Amino acid sequence: MGKTIAIIIARLIFAGVFLMAATFKFLGMAPTADYIAAAGFPLPLTLAWIAALFEVALVCGFLSGAFFREVSLLAAVYVVFLAFAFHGPSHWAGNQAEFGFFVDHFNFLAGLLFAAVHGPGERLALRTGPIWK
Repeated sequence: MGKTIAIIIARLIFAGVFLMAATFKFLGMAPTADYIAAAGFPLPLTLAWIAALFEVALVCGFLSGAFFREVSLLAAVYVVFLAFAFHGPSHWAGNQAEFGFFVDHFNFLAGLLFAAVHGPGERLALRTGPIWK
């Protein structure tokens, strides 16, 4: 029972983090686009919408357990991308706190990789064709 509770709490945390990120984007799409543009990416408003919708899809996967391993791996790649694109070494000289933000992404990455390997647990998880078992 303890294992099941821990896994469900972890899934809720993953979903909560991405839900907050998506919510902030939907509530402030223009400032999000400005932040993306400041990082040097083209089509910032389009990318902001794609990011928000992608994060909603991640939330659905973490909450339902559907394609959980795939969702965890996609989230892991996304988190590493965000770390380098928005908090990478080029940002450290201007603000040392950026190094902390950068490192935090790798803590999250570790949890996502662990989740990808171990799956969504036995309870409250849709069983869909995983790419591995």
